[in-house]
Amino acid sequence: MALDTKNLQRLATTVRTLSIDAVQKANSGHPGLPLGTADFASVLWANYLRFNPKEPDWANRDRFVLSAGHGCMLLYSMLNLFGYDLPMSQIQAFRQWDSKTPGHPEFGMTPGVECTTGPLGQGAANSVGLALSGKMLAARYGEDLFNYRVYALVSDGDLMEGVSAEAGSLAGHLQLDNLVYLYDDNKISLAGETDKCFTESVAKRYEGYGWFVQSCDGHNMAEVASCIDKALAQKGKPSLICCRTILGFGSPNKKNTHEAHGAPLGPDEVKATKKNLGWPEDAQFLVPDDVQAFVAAAVEKKAQECQAWKTRFEGWKASKPDLAKQLESQLARDVDPKLKDELLAAFKEPKKDATRNLSGNAIQVIAKHVPGFVGGSADLDPSTKTYIKGGGDISHGSFGGKNIHFGVREHAMGSLANGLAYTRSWIPYTATFLVFSDYMRPAMRVGAISHLQSLYLFTHDSFWVGEDGPTHEPIEQVMSLRLIPNLLVFRPADGVEVAMSYYAALIHKHGPSTLIFSRQNLPALARPAAFTPDDVLKGAYVVKECAQPKLVLAATGSEVATAVEAAALLEAEGTPTRVVSMPCVELFKKQPDGYKASLFPTGVKTAVVEAGSTLGWKSILGADVLAIGIDHYGASAPGELLAEKFGFTGKAVKEKVSAWLSAK
Repeated sequence: MALDTKNLQRLATTVRTLSIDAVQKANSGHPGLPLGTADFASVLWANYLRFNPKEPDWANRDRFVLSAGHGCMLLYSMLNLFGYDLPMSQIQAFRQWDSKTPGHPEFGMTPGVECTTGPLGQGAANSVGLALSGKMLAARYGEDLFNYRVYALVSDGDLMEGVSAEAGSLAGHLQLDNLVYLYDDNKISLAGETDKCFTESVAKRYEGYGWFVQSCDGHNMAEVASCIDKALAQKGKPSLICCRTILGFGSPNKKNTHEAHGAPLGPDEVKATKKNLGWPEDAQFLVPDDVQAFVAAAVEKKAQECQAWKTRFEGWKASKPDLAKQLESQLARDVDPKLKDELLAAFKEPKKDATRNLSGNAIQVIAKHVPGFVGGSADLDPSTKTYIKGGGDISHGSFGGKNIHFGVREHAMGSLANGLAYTRSWIPYTATFLVFSDYMRPAMRVGAISHLQSLYLFTHDSFWVGEDGPTHEPIEQVMSLRLIPNLLVFRPADGVEVAMSYYAALIHKHGPSTLIFSRQNLPALARPAAFTPDDVLKGAYVVKECAQPKLVLAATGSEVATAVEAAALLEAEGTPTRVVSMPCVELFKKQPDGYKASLFPTGVKTAVVEAGSTLGWKSILGADVLAIGIDHYGASAPGELLAEKFGFTGKAVKEKVSAWLSAK
């Protein structure tokens, strides 16, 4: 593609000056990256990136991910210049209250932002998920419809983070040749020169992952374009382009120093930088007419590409109406109205079983009804029971399946699933043991911030793991997951709750859900005649009623059956006890006060039992609640023995409650 170097350099200078002006006005931000990357970013945006600012959600647009999210003024400047709904007033309101230009890019807030980035490495890993999504869509619906590419601007910090290593390894294994990393190789980080801590050969590492690796002068636009051309021509390998740049390019006194990384240049240095770049020193937020005209012409060509695709798409819909209907359903993330009944039908015959097994049964039903339901585990599907039977495996050259083999890469697994979810084309799920949710927590947190519909499945949910010992026995994880805002945490007790927990997660389109399952067998619960499965969607409901209760005993997951057993013993001693199952605290909190009071009446004592940390229950159920849990690590022994030792039998719970009531 021919380069209009003169106009591209003018564009790059405009991006640089807008960025330093915005950072200076906010008196906060990171000017170094926009100054250093504006040259290669301008080549990419003007000559290669396919998008339509008037239709920012065009399904086959190329994706640009700024993994180094601290340099977000580069992205905001591009979005403004290329016609997205991000006016100059928003650039001038950088990092201010209620602006669309926050300190790190946030998905859903700013048009054109593809991922929430900032935690280094997450965007790099999200990009692998975005690229995988493109391959999967092409396999289902045709490469003529879905052939988008993913470009990620990654930094030294991104490539130091372990999550990017896991993601890069999997991308190479899957041969995602629609993925291009542009590595801002400036050798400066916040604390100084990177050789204090980072001297490896990034190029050789990525070659070892199976990537096509090139190097160029990131300020030489012809070299950058040549590398991008070669990357796009490469088949069977993702690409890494190491762009050697100068951090803070153009700043006479701060370039190539860490001082330009994360602080405003200062008024005098801003003027000196503009002078050095051949720009009017006193002009602020200047976009020259010639730059506007150049960008407008580029945007017009991109809009024509978008329109040509839409024409092809309409013809495809007419020729393949059934497949088009499936795609429409997938993009809407529809839930078949029959799904709830079919999920419940799968558990019509009550039986004692581990909820991980029941979850496996539910997954088979869901996969038949929800076209975008795909996922896998961290090399654990025989244990987590998360393999979609007959769904086919996703592998290099074969992307039409539903099962993703993430390998032992929990950090990247969560981030890749988020990448799939960012496209709004899939409802992805991941699976591992609950204790390893700590490896996935950064991705889960970003997924919650971004309101992504991802399902994070965890099994082996308490000390009942048994002989594997305390390293594999989660104690604090369930309650810690409840601390993440906008994350639904389900801990179902039997088949009915498993079915309805999945249903709740599938209709919850504006945030992720965590479903937590047992390794050990649990009994099917008997419920009052007034119970309906929709009661589970309220987060808590009465599983055992009594007349005029003197005690409400709440429980989750495997402890619900234990609570029912304890209630029978308490009633035998004269304490009428209601048992409340609470599969999802977050849904319970959303219920009207009247419903909450109907479960936990004023003046009636409340106790709760859960095989995990007790911290937090008083804020959920009241300061006077008795929380029976485990606030220490587990041990290596059979689960049944640990239940006795740790006091999680019906008799032990009854004795603790009785002693507490007597003390009252």
